[in-house]
Amino acid sequence: MPAETAHYFSLNGFKFLCKIPLVRMVVSAFFRVKNETEFLGLTFYNPVGLAAGFDKNALYLKELSALGFGFVEIGTVTPLPQSGNDLPRLFRLPNDECIINRMGFNNDGLEMVKQRLVNRPNDLIVGGNIGKNKITPNENAKDDYVKCFVGLYDLVDYFVVNVSSPNTPNLRELQDKKPLSEILLALMNERNSFIAAGKIQKPILLKIAPDLTLSQLDDVIEIVQSTRIDGLVATNTTISRENLLTDKNQVEKMGAGGLSGKILNQKATEIVAYIKEKSNNKIPIIGVGGIHSSETAKEKIHAGAGLVQLYTGFIYGGPSLIKQIAKLKI
Repeated sequence: MPAETAHYFSLNGFKFLCKIPLVRMVVSAFFRVKNETEFLGLTFYNPVGLAAGFDKNALYLKELSALGFGFVEIGTVTPLPQSGNDLPRLFRLPNDECIINRMGFNNDGLEMVKQRLVNRPNDLIVGGNIGKNKITPNENAKDDYVKCFVGLYDLVDYFVVNVSSPNTPNLRELQDKKPLSEILLALMNERNSFIAAGKIQKPILLKIAPDLTLSQLDDVIEIVQSTRIDGLVATNTTISRENLLTDKNQVEKMGAGGLSGKILNQKATEIVAYIKEKSNNKIPIIGVGGIHSSETAKEKIHAGAGLVQLYTGFIYGGPSLIKQIAKLKI
């Protein structure tokens, strides 16, 4: 079965089963581990989250909570619905426990996601990963991020600004100092307005690519400090194809896209550690990238992550992996 078809087949099948109250109760009792973790003023049921891209449209929040996740990051959400890139666009590399995707921010759009979040589970922290539409030129990107931020403010618990996906043309150019600062400052201004109106302060984090140079990482740290956003999500998928076990010709046939999975673990962990050291441990970090065992989750935590997220590790390891990691002390 094609990877993307299998993804929705599995999730929709599980959603159907969970309509039987006893099924959801039994699954939740077996997999859900309570290990409350404080991060950025929020209390998480446990420190293991689902990274953005898995439940783009907030369709499976109750089911993912039952499988043991302490928090779920929806999105990437864009102002307008978009279908994403042409099929096929999701590929498994089982020998490497990796995935290549070039989804292209396919999602149902801000208004539809807002409607679904009205009935979100009360006991699950939900993050909103926001981006720009493909048709929006980079010079107007700030407007798209602000629209999503304002639209989701009352419906999610924290925000992640995604300028690091390799699957939207020219998106990573927004990681440059000037455009990135403009986007983040615009969001901070909106948040200040909400706070002045008596609303709760919602954390804002930036998701960064694993392909940044040390100089670029230094710029990111400076931007976080100057804009005073709350933290970083490290890291997104990589455009590198180095050191894969899968046949090179087979990988080339899969084409462009972001690579996630086991092979990304060391690089992502090094970036978490670098940010911690360079910022004197003053920048909160959600660690993501290549976590495929409780040991690799521990590595992220020891490197400086306050929470961890799974995506590809969950696909290959299943809910038992969530349970193992959820028991760890942060």
